[in-house]
Amino acid sequence: MLSFKAFLRSLIEIKWYIFASALLMIAGYAIGYQSNTLEQFLMGQLEALKELQQQASQSSNQELSFFITIFYNNAIKSVLIMFAGIIGGIIPAAFLLINGMVIGLLMRIMSEAGVDMTSLVVKGLLPHGILEIPAIIIAAAFGLRFGILVFQRMSSQYRSNPLNLTIGLWSKKTAAAAVWITFILLIAAIIESTITFWLLT
Repeated sequence: MLSFKAFLRSLIEIKWYIFASALLMIAGYAIGYQSNTLEQFLMGQLEALKELQQQASQSSNQELSFFITIFYNNAIKSVLIMFAGIIGGIIPAAFLLINGMVIGLLMRIMSEAGVDMTSLVVKGLLPHGILEIPAIIIAAAFGLRFGILVFQRMSSQYRSNPLNLTIGLWSKKTAAAAVWITFILLIAAIIESTITFWLLT
C-alpha cells in the first residue's frame, strides 16, 4: 500500500475529488483577488505567515531555517486536513478556500504595488509551487473523500455491500498517501528554501 503505484491508483480513485479541490482553491483565489469583504481576516493570515518568515530570517542559517519552517508548516497542515476530512469534509474545503483567498489577496496587493507579476510567478512561485500546490490540493482531496465516505457509511444500504469502501481501509490508504505527500512537500520545501530563496534575493 506504500508503493508509488498504489498511491497513483488512489489518485485515480479520487480524481473527481482532486478536480473539486482544485476548483475550491481557484474559487478562493478569485474571491481573495476581487473581494474586499474578507480582507481584514485574510490580512491576519498573511501577518501570521510574515511572522514565520521573519523568525526564519533572523536565523544564522536562513536557508535551513526557511526549509524547516516551510516543510513543518506545509506537512503538518496537509496531513491534518487529510484526516480532519472525517468531520464531513468541512476542514479540507475551508482550508482550500482560505489558502486560495490568501494567495489571491497577496497577488492583488503585489499587482497594485506595481510588482512585475510575471517575474514574481516565474521566480517566486513556479519553482516550488509546481509541486507544493498540487500536493496540498491532493491532500485536501483525500480529506474530502473521507468526509463523503462518512456520510455514505451512514446508509445501511451502502454498508450492506461488502465491496464498498470502509473507513478503516480508506484510513490506511490515506496514511499511505500521507507518506508520499510529505515526501513531495519535502522536495518542494528544499526548492523553496534554496532555488526560490536565491531567485528572490
